[in-house]
Amino acid sequence: MTNTLLLDVDGTLVDTNYHHAVAWVRAFGSAGIAVPAWKVHRSIGMGGDRLVEAVAGEHVEAEHGDELRKAWEHEFEPMLREIRPLEGAHRLVTSAVSEHGLHVVLASSGKREHVEHYLDLLDVRDAVTAFTTSEDAEDSKPAPDLLQVALSHVDTERAVVIGDSVWDCEAAKRIGLPVVALRTGGFGEAELREHGASAVYEGLDNLRADLADLPFATV
Repeated sequence: MTNTLLLDVDGTLVDTNYHHAVAWVRAFGSAGIAVPAWKVHRSIGMGGDRLVEAVAGEHVEAEHGDELRKAWEHEFEPMLREIRPLEGAHRLVTSAVSEHGLHVVLASSGKREHVEHYLDLLDVRDAVTAFTTSEDAEDSKPAPDLLQVALSHVDTERAVVIGDSVWDCEAAKRIGLPVVALRTGGFGEAELREHGASAVYEGLDNLRADLADLPFATV
C-alpha cells in the first residue's frame, strides 16, 4: 500500500513565517495602511489572495489588493537569502522516502521561484515526488484546492497532511484528510488541535520518529 505525505513548506520545512509577516506589514505600510503585526502573523499560511482581506477588510482588498501583493513580493524578495531550513527538514523528507517508502509531495501555495529555491535549500529534489505552487490553484488555503492538486500528481492509496497553521488543518478537514501539525509556524497546540490536528509536534525530528505511526487515510 502506497502512502503519501502532503507536506506544507513555509513554516513547516523552511523558517519563513516571520519573514512573511514583516514583508506584509511593510507592504501595507507602503500603501499608507496601518495593520497590527500580530494580526498579519495570525493570517500567515493563507495565500496572498486571501490575506489582504483577512487582515484589512474587503474594501482594502478591492482598492489595493494587487498593489499590496506586488509590494509584498518586493519586500520579501531580499529576505530569501536569510531563509533557513527548519531543523530536521532534510532528514524528515529523505527518511520518509528511503526508510519508510513514502511518497512526499510538497503542497505549497508559494510562488514558483520561491518553492524552487526552497527545494535546493533543503536539498530534497531527488526525494520529492512532486510539488505545487500558487500557479496550480485559484483558491488558496484554507480552501483545499492545492491539496487536491497535490494528490493528483501522485498515484497513492492513502495520505496525511503535515502543516504548521490552522489554515493547513482547515484545508485538510475540508477534503476529509487527517492532519498532523507542527508548532514551527507559531500557532499553539490547543488551537491546532481545535482546528483538527490529530497530533502536534514541537519539531521535525520528533515527527520523523513517528513516521510509521502517522494517521494515513484513504484518498
